[in-house]
Amino acid sequence: MKKSKILLIDNDAGFSASVTEHLHSAGYDVASFPDGPPAIDHVQQQGLPHIALVNLSLPSSHGFELANQLKSMADVPIIFVTSTGDKDVIVDGLKRYAEDFIVKPFDLRELEARVQVVLARMPSFDYASEPMIRVDNNLSIDFAHNRIVVAGKPVGLTPTESIMLHVLLRNATRVVENRMLIARVWPSEEVYEDTLRVHMHRLRRKLEADSHHPHYIRTERGVGYRFTQRPPELHDDNA
Repeated sequence: MKKSKILLIDNDAGFSASVTEHLHSAGYDVASFPDGPPAIDHVQQQGLPHIALVNLSLPSSHGFELANQLKSMADVPIIFVTSTGDKDVIVDGLKRYAEDFIVKPFDLRELEARVQVVLARMPSFDYASEPMIRVDNNLSIDFAHNRIVVAGKPVGLTPTESIMLHVLLRNATRVVENRMLIARVWPSEEVYEDTLRVHMHRLRRKLEADSHHPHYIRTERGVGYRFTQRPPELHDDNA
């Protein structure tokens, strides 16, 4: 089994070294950066992480801004690391971006446990080990650059389309219910199924040779959608 990839962004060098050492010893692959821009560069070159640990106080921006950048690529799970216990900030972050918050100082075993809990809620996505995900001979996906390659032709995706496709791909061959898609793509907005259908139609027009007879994204009427193809790199732990 491939190691889960953790992206750590924190400008406290001593803290980052301790976290990296602990999580490495627990079997994770950790890439650590002191600020957002080099972390984003890393993702664009090396591919998506399985989870990101983001400090709210970064040299060039607030952690929410970095989270927004990551979320514009795909549905990357995020745990915010913060020195403040401000409940308003925590509630806002949980509604908009994060799976969890952890307030410094904390026992590194607690952080490890929180990472385990978040990852356990996510379907297998071992395919994230590569920047360009090859689905089949016709389709490849580059989430970090919001694009797909269809029959050798690059096609840009909107952030909404990238997130939808990421959720579907992460659940490849399984039905994703409409309510789950809406919750993952628009976590802090009141969105209805009509909006989801419009965005899904636009995504299909980019993916499919015939969007009226889709090959990759099938509608499960009254329930949700299913991505039909399993990337070769994806191992289904539930199979």
